[in-house]
Amino acid sequence: MTQEEMWKAVKNNDERYDGIFFYAVKSTGIYCRPSCKSKLPKRENICFFNTSHEARLAGFRPCKRCRSDLLNYQPMKDIGQKIKKLIDSTFQVKMDINDELKSIGLTLHRINEIFKAQYQVSVSEYLNNLKLEEAKKRLIHTDDKVIDIAYLVGFQSVSGFYRFFKENTGYSPARYRKEKKINNV
Repeated sequence: MTQEEMWKAVKNNDERYDGIFFYAVKSTGIYCRPSCKSKLPKRENICFFNTSHEARLAGFRPCKRCRSDLLNYQPMKDIGQKIKKLIDSTFQVKMDINDELKSIGLTLHRINEIFKAQYQVSVSEYLNNLKLEEAKKRLIHTDDKVIDIAYLVGFQSVSGFYRFFKENTGYSPARYRKEKKINNV
């Protein structure tokens, strides 16, 4: 790979080149990944290295922004996974999910931005999908009363559950159970 190709990757913050090479800024003494979002340095101030180890041996320190010293540093991905895990483990428990999400230490708006960027749905859409799938499963595979299923999947009222279920499936819970159990026999 030529230095011009590497410079182009740095200018474009091209993450496809992360791990293939690193660049260091002579004026700051810092080395970065090609995808680093820091201010673009002047071309004459940078040099290229094949590994982060080579950059450190040359006297450069890792960037605190792109964490060029770590093999796989993706904090937003880690936070998104933490949010998903928290929702998955608590969606049926009768507690305010927003209070649980606040324990992550970010605003609910930021939590939703991170989650949506990673999973292409908002936190509430994901939570509603979980509730709907769990309700469908219980309606088909158990003889639990609809009221019990509504509370088990996290609804505070039966009427809210009926409205939600019909909007998302086109059926009332009882009708869905009847139709699907006939088709599964």
